[in-house]
Amino acid sequence: MKIAVGFDHAGFPLKQTVLDAVRAAGHEPTDMGTDSVDSVDFPDFTEKVGRAIQNGEAERGILVCGSGIGACIAANKMKGVYASICHDTYSAAQGVLHDDMNVLCLGGRVVGPELAKVLIPAFLNAEYQGNKAGGERLARRVGKIHKLEEDE
Repeated sequence: MKIAVGFDHAGFPLKQTVLDAVRAAGHEPTDMGTDSVDSVDFPDFTEKVGRAIQNGEAERGILVCGSGIGACIAANKMKGVYASICHDTYSAAQGVLHDDMNVLCLGGRVVGPELAKVLIPAFLNAEYQGNKAGGERLARRVGKIHKLEEDE
């Protein structure tokens, strides 16, 4: 899978760890920046990752800002982008399995490199179960999420 990754200045210290973890999980990262710890605005990098997903240039995304919260809020404003902040492996996988999450948000000031190395494969190795046999209730729920988006 192609994975769009974006960082603000507070997420930048985790950048190489994230890129390496994506590659180690067998996927291809697309680096959307930033390239230093100089102050930048997280919505700019969130938008780059979200547009890559919307345009089909990436199947999933990973965003890292200071807490993960700002990037998550911004990402969820974009149609077709379903993001969540996850600091545990259960949520990182479950968000994909049951809710069709396509963007993982991490807090660069919350998550250290070792935790990032296990969160990323948990997210990337999970597959949405709503389109599998027995996944009707999941698909129904995700369909209701999509309807909320359409009703805006």
